[in-house]
Amino acid sequence: MRVLVIPDVHLKPEMFERASELMKEHKPDTAVCLMDIADDWKQQLNFDLYEKTYDAAIAFEKEYPQTLWCWGNHDLCYMWDQRESGYSIPAAWVVREKVKQLEKALPDVSKLAYIHRIDDVLFMHGGLGEEFVRTWIGDYETKDIDEIIGEINEMGCDQMWTDNSPIWLRPQDGRDKIFMKNRYLQVVGHTPVRMLYRKGNVISTDVFSTYSDGRHIGSCIYLIINTETHATESVW
Repeated sequence: MRVLVIPDVHLKPEMFERASELMKEHKPDTAVCLMDIADDWKQQLNFDLYEKTYDAAIAFEKEYPQTLWCWGNHDLCYMWDQRESGYSIPAAWVVREKVKQLEKALPDVSKLAYIHRIDDVLFMHGGLGEEFVRTWIGDYETKDIDEIIGEINEMGCDQMWTDNSPIWLRPQDGRDKIFMKNRYLQVVGHTPVRMLYRKGNVISTDVFSTYSDGRHIGSCIYLIINTETHATESVW
């Protein structure tokens, strides 16, 4: 299956507009959004931009209902009232309402989760490390990957609002061993990078984030990945 990856959005509605065009131009089978739809530098009072961005996400979902969505920390912080950098107290009601609208637009609520698996590729916002699985999944060595993902996708704030959870882990720093690194490829966002790149079994895609002055950190290129062959395409 060919999958278009929409990485961290951070109040850039045009990302969904371009993603829609790429779906038509390159005809991937589906899309996966790694979310962090909310929050960007100095935008805490820009309620219209919050609404416009989530509306763009909802419109994309309605146009491409096969899309999968991976919770990001900047989305969940509003659902769980967890303050972090960029959190907008005045815009919290907007995010909560728009997330509910996104959920209602989904043909199946399971399409919004922490982790999605397509073939032997795992999609998530941050990354899945061995330590997190050992800590929170009992007898994990006796369970298959779908059982493990299923248990993780049922977890709440206590487990997920930790540095090594799938919404917070930064596998790029190499401090945590990646779970089943010889078996599953992980496609992640969360950590801004200059270009799409693969290191080991992790592909980093957060190339749309910006510095505080608005300059782009990365290349603003989308990834299409074949989940059977792991072949990748860079499209923009």
